[in-house]
Amino acid sequence: MTARATTRRAFLANCAATAAIAAKAQEPGSLPAARALTRGPKFHWFGYYDKLEFDPSGRYVLGMEVNFEHRSPQAEDRISIGMADTRGGDAWKEIGTSAAWSWQQGCMLQWRPGSSKEILWNDRDGDRFVCRIFDTSTGKMLTIPKAIYTIAPDGATAITCDFRRLNDVRPGYGYAGIPDPAKDELLPKESGIWSVDLERGSEALLFSVADIAKFGELPPDATGAKHWFNHLLFNPDGSRFVFLHRWRPVGQKGFRTRMLSADRAGKDLTVVDPSGATSHFIWRDPETLLAWTRPAGRKDGFYLLHVRRGVFDQVGAGVMTENGHCTYLPDRNWILNDTYPDKRRLQHPYLFHVPTKSRIPLGDFLSPKEYAGEWRCDTHPRFSPDGRTVVIDSPHGGNGRQLYAIEIGPILDRFGRS
Repeated sequence: MTARATTRRAFLANCAATAAIAAKAQEPGSLPAARALTRGPKFHWFGYYDKLEFDPSGRYVLGMEVNFEHRSPQAEDRISIGMADTRGGDAWKEIGTSAAWSWQQGCMLQWRPGSSKEILWNDRDGDRFVCRIFDTSTGKMLTIPKAIYTIAPDGATAITCDFRRLNDVRPGYGYAGIPDPAKDELLPKESGIWSVDLERGSEALLFSVADIAKFGELPPDATGAKHWFNHLLFNPDGSRFVFLHRWRPVGQKGFRTRMLSADRAGKDLTVVDPSGATSHFIWRDPETLLAWTRPAGRKDGFYLLHVRRGVFDQVGAGVMTENGHCTYLPDRNWILNDTYPDKRRLQHPYLFHVPTKSRIPLGDFLSPKEYAGEWRCDTHPRFSPDGRTVVIDSPHGGNGRQLYAIEIGPILDRFGRS
């Protein structure tokens, strides 16, 4: 037998072994337990899936607390900011409040990248949205005079958009309390994307909505439409960021989307996905993204998009068949994802093993019909620094939205031994 044949036989045997493990993991009663980190009578959640919810040690899990559900936030509604101590009986400790939040993304609460003691979130201070930086070791609070969206891995720079405009065009993502001064403008020149220096507190407009609307080719339905930005995210080495340029065609309820990328200074602008259908995404590496989209002539699905080459390679064809909130675990062999409620109102977070194309369910969580539209409760799965614990938002326990932890280490170990 040749060396090549031996290698291939070993490869096929490994695939068979991992497939068997995947099949066993999907047997009835094999789902991992979901432990409640928070409880009522108040409601708790974290929001989006692309922020650092865990501190570097994996002990503290951030969350937000509110005393109502099933309506839009108003200017006077404040939420509490806190954390659960997973090594101290999941005790909840309040650390601050915010008056700048939404149901889907909260107040951009997150640990500052590279720090084991600093936490950031957005708030409202008079007639502007700001960012608070709280030092858990000293109790001191620093205010940055600009709300933030995504933070570079070095923790020194943030990129942000206009939360006033976002609240007007996409309730559930922007903040109440300050009206959009350009509400009646289709292509405002003073609303855009800013860079924020978290050390100095300074800000700089990188480009406006009007600038981006003139960049590249746009379809006819973009003419006469109202445009905005959403979903900004730095890449893993902080050299670039990506963002979504959206517009709502005249007479339509839905919106269209282009994905673009720029370097840290707002230069080297590229159109990553011109399809009009880009949705949830995550960086796989500094040049490549995984995104739910519909490339020209192809079906909806998760595709790898290169920021420069425009390569579209599908991932999880026939397995990851629904749009969801996707992230790569640290070794990039696993994708953590979820689904929206199915016909039975069940949401399904799951793991996708890239090498074997196996899908491993992590639970079936009921989302009652009251959780819909702007105040729905997506699971938005997030993982710990070591990639062995997942935390979700879910109302399945009967006491409103709460945080739940799922241990996935045993699943990873079983695949690692195959």
